[in-house]
Order: sequence, then structure tokens, then C-alpha cells
Amino acid sequence: MRVFQCGRYSLSLAKPLVMGIVNVTPDSFSDGGRYHSVERAVAHAQDLIDAGADILDVGGESTRPGAAPVSVEEELARVIPVVEQLASLNMPVSVDTRKPEVMAAAIAAGASMINDVTGFSDPKAQAIVAEAEVGVCVMHMQGTPETMQKNPHYHDVVAEVSDYLANQAEILKTAGVEAHRIAIDPGFGFGKTLTHNLQLLRGIKQLCELGYPVLIGVSRKSMIGQITGRTVTERMVGSVVAALLAVQQGAHILRVHDVAQTRDMLAVWHAYHDSLECHES
Repeated sequence: MRVFQCGRYSLSLAKPLVMGIVNVTPDSFSDGGRYHSVERAVAHAQDLIDAGADILDVGGESTRPGAAPVSVEEELARVIPVVEQLASLNMPVSVDTRKPEVMAAAIAAGASMINDVTGFSDPKAQAIVAEAEVGVCVMHMQGTPETMQKNPHYHDVVAEVSDYLANQAEILKTAGVEAHRIAIDPGFGFGKTLTHNLQLLRGIKQLCELGYPVLIGVSRKSMIGQITGRTVTERMVGSVVAALLAVQQGAHILRVHDVAQTRDMLAVWHAYHDSLECHES
């Protein structure tokens, strides 16, 4: 059985996993800072667990297009108290950060996975996750959150993203991170136009051929708004449909805001495929 190893958690990849998003930022694009306090963030995380989340992803710095970075001290103050409480719930807790100092503190607080939008390009980050034996998610981003949507350009977005992710995974393995601890994320919306995002959605099978679990984060993003014309709070249906398309292409982990609705989609998808197998047998 193929697994994704997140610290002490061995997560089966036999079926797609659902990662629930816990934003503890006052300027999140998706929820407007509704869970900025520790108490609200923990309560929201419990709701996500009850709805069927397999992993919780805690983020203390907005990486929406144009977002300005926050200080290490501020991000630590936002994230660490939440991680400390969530780590006691017998649930894999991921921390979405690009700062090595936050990675180290989060791991010490009980995080079992680090999700880095910069793809662990910092050697300090590589050393921290290698030593800690946590799971990692390597994401592709062209530019920085401040600049990434200013005329992104590719000759072949699927090939270029695939090459980058494969190279970063090799760098991590050289640093001491075992392959079964590595997941990859093409970074929808991170330095990509709508056309690029749709090409990547069609190219997930090619990313799966790299041999790592593929994590997909399209939930409520601007690409869904561009297609549907819906505001952020109205993008649940479009997000779930995009997640289904990703699963059909082989995606292993879905990073979402709407856990219950995503679970419902997966239940129907599994039932459909189970019925096909029964019919063919």
C-alpha cells in the first residue's frame, strides 16, 4: 500500500485525501480573517475534522496575489498557539509557511508536515525538514506573492512546472528527505494565468508520473471566479467540480475550504467507480 508519511502519521493514498484549510491571517482572500483568533481557529479546525478532513493546513501569512510579507515574529504569534492546540487532536497538522524559523518552531510545537509555497528553495528550510522527518509539500510559484501575477509567462507550463517540482524533490532527497515524505503542488494561481491553470489541470497525469503524491489547491481561487463570475464566498460548487476533475486526473490530496462538500463529491465518485467494477466483474 502506497503511503504519504507525515511524521508519525502514515496516510494511505489508496483514496484521495482531504486537507482542510485553517487560515489565521487577518487578510485571507477566502474568509476575511474570520478565524484570526486562536479560539476561533481551533473551533474551525474541529469543524473541519468533524466534516471529514484527513489533514489540517494552518497558515499565518497570506500569499494571495499582491500580498505583502509579514515578519517572522508576527507569523509565529499567529501560528504556534494554534498548532500547539491542534497537535493534541491526533490529527496530522501541516503548516503553510515559507520561513525556516516558522518551520522549526511549528515542528517543535507538533506540526507533522510543512507546506512551502517557495518549494523549499532555502537551504535552511531543506535542513530543517530533513532532520525533523516531517512530511513536506513542494509547491511551484513563478515570482513572489507580491509580483507573481504581473504577466506570468511559460513556453510549456506543464513541462516547466513538472521539471521544477522534480528538481526540487531531488534537492530535498539529497538533503536527507525520503521520497515517501514528499508531495508536490503545481501551485494553481501562483504566477499563472487562467489559461496556464487550465493547462495544469489537464496535465495532472503528467505530474503524477513523477512518482510523488500530487496536492491540488484550487479552492475558491480567482480561476474559479474568472470561469463562473462568482465572488469568493460563492465559489464552492466551482471549487468542488475543479477538485473532481483533478481527482479524475490522479490527484492524491485536495486542499480545500469546503471539506464536507468535497467529501460528498468523493463519496459519489467512489460509489460510481465501485459500481463500474461490480458491473464489469
